Amino acid sequence: MQEPTLFYNQQLAKHRAEAKRLRKQIGWLSTLRLTVFLLTGFGINQTFNQWQIATGIAIVGPTVFLILLSRYTDFKTTRALHKRLIVLNETELQIAAGDFHHQPDGSEFQNPSHAYSLDIDLFGRGSFFQYANRTTIKEGTQNFVKYLLANDITAIADRQEAIMELAELSKWRQQYTALSQGVHTEHSANSIITWVRSYRPFLKSWHFLGSILFSLLSINILGLGIIEVIPIGISVYWLLLGLALSGFYLKRINGLAQHTEMAKDTFRQYALLLEQIEEQTFTSALLKHKQKKIESNGIKASQIFKRFSKALDALDNRNNLISAIFGNGYLLSDIRQAYHVEQWIKAYGHKVEDWFEVVTFFDTFNTLGTFAFNHQDFTYPELTENGQTIVAKGLGHPLLPRDERITSDMELSESQFFIVTGANMAGKSTFLRTIALHIVMANVGLPVCAISSSYKPTKLITSMRTTDSLTDHNSYFFSELTRLKFIVDTITEKTAPYFVILDEILKGTNSTDKAIGSRKFVEKLVKLNATGIIATHDLSLTEIEKELEAVKNYYFDAQIINDELYFDYKLKKGVCQNMNASFLLKKMEIV
Repeated sequence: MQEPTLFYNQQLAKHRAEAKRLRKQIGWLSTLRLTVFLLTGFGINQTFNQWQIATGIAIVGPTVFLILLSRYTDFKTTRALHKRLIVLNETELQIAAGDFHHQPDGSEFQNPSHAYSLDIDLFGRGSFFQYANRTTIKEGTQNFVKYLLANDITAIADRQEAIMELAELSKWRQQYTALSQGVHTEHSANSIITWVRSYRPFLKSWHFLGSILFSLLSINILGLGIIEVIPIGISVYWLLLGLALSGFYLKRINGLAQHTEMAKDTFRQYALLLEQIEEQTFTSALLKHKQKKIESNGIKASQIFKRFSKALDALDNRNNLISAIFGNGYLLSDIRQAYHVEQWIKAYGHKVEDWFEVVTFFDTFNTLGTFAFNHQDFTYPELTENGQTIVAKGLGHPLLPRDERITSDMELSESQFFIVTGANMAGKSTFLRTIALHIVMANVGLPVCAISSSYKPTKLITSMRTTDSLTDHNSYFFSELTRLKFIVDTITEKTAPYFVILDEILKGTNSTDKAIGSRKFVEKLVKLNATGIIATHDLSLTEIEKELEAVKNYYFDAQIINDELYFDYKLKKGVCQNMNASFLLKKMEIV
């Protein structure tokens, strides 16, 4: 794979050049359209008495004008796509430089009741979501969040394979993302799916055949009236009859049109996205499976969507007053176009949810593929079934800049529990979140921030950031106890292996009570064969290592040299001997 920054700079230069070229062509087309318009009017005026020439100009001029207008629209659409690709690459370069706090932070997805999301900065300012998210469709964002929160330890290898493949398809990913950014709709895909699935057609085949017959009769009546075989006034009465027939179904067709109005832009844009998926050759099982879902008896879903989009546009023409009067009066166009829409819904409505889901899936997995592409120095964990939960070398926090990131090696077996001590600011909490993100990212299928990693899939559960609640009348201590009970109950169910991460538990009580309670809680977890880590300042807790073989002590060190505090942020075996609270109080002249 190409180096990310080099790739983004190359793409940025390419799309800027294309946008500049298209801007010039759009300018020329605008000038040509105006010239054709003026010349057509001038030509008709000058040849008004020569009706053959004037008629020719009246036909050729507008035809050329419409051709130029079509080209103008195509160029504007293409330029808009290139402009989105420019912004996309500029954003990637910004984020690569560490500037990502302008991105949506996903605060709305924070959930204190979730097994881990609040504790590990998954959402909010400076979060993993804010750093990694590149989804552009609302449902794609929700799906990305679902993967982060799922705690799903099944089918990881399939997701890894799909992400690896998409990481290689950088140009395709960017094209898909830029196209999906063109989806502007006030209505969610779910609301459209609900409407399509629940809609019950009211027009029968005889309505359609009747409209065709009525249209043929209209042509004959108009023709006969023009050549004065019958009084021309009959065509007026026929027009009123057509309007009366259309008016009989007006209310129900209006209801249909109201829903199609909210859906047409989505179907038009999704057709382009489905076309992108159809035209790409995939090799991974998961991507091929999703691609297979958008086939329908040998017909491409994108073609089916385009056909529906055209039917929706045709029905939308009823908003034109002249078209509505003469189209319905002579052709029963509302009935005919509504019938086409209903027939499409009848034939394909049950498949729309699957097709929308595939579009959403690729929006989500493009985000995962982009993350993998941007972090080619990360590694995909080797999935194992042996007794070691995590064996990692060079393990670091994925959101820290590479030149600032301090890494550690770690080896933690199943049913083993680490007690980590250390001075304030020595790196304990960052290390806990590093482990937590390793597990979350590995379960999603992403590469992790490590030189190498061997991982036995496990679910994550944490207690690191408990808050009190005035609205629920819960104290901080009661909230913490509730959280710890949640952890014990979850592990006791034994539905899956769990990795427990705890940071300084029982902070809401006195030190003696805290020490006794923390010790008993760790002993309880060990008895339940839990795997995990607890960080603490309470050195008495490290005595458990002498009594329980499953417990191991580790620490982060701090040293005071020449009246200055130094940290190496490295995980070491043993118990921390240097604490720094008193030193910092004195250094900052607090005491």
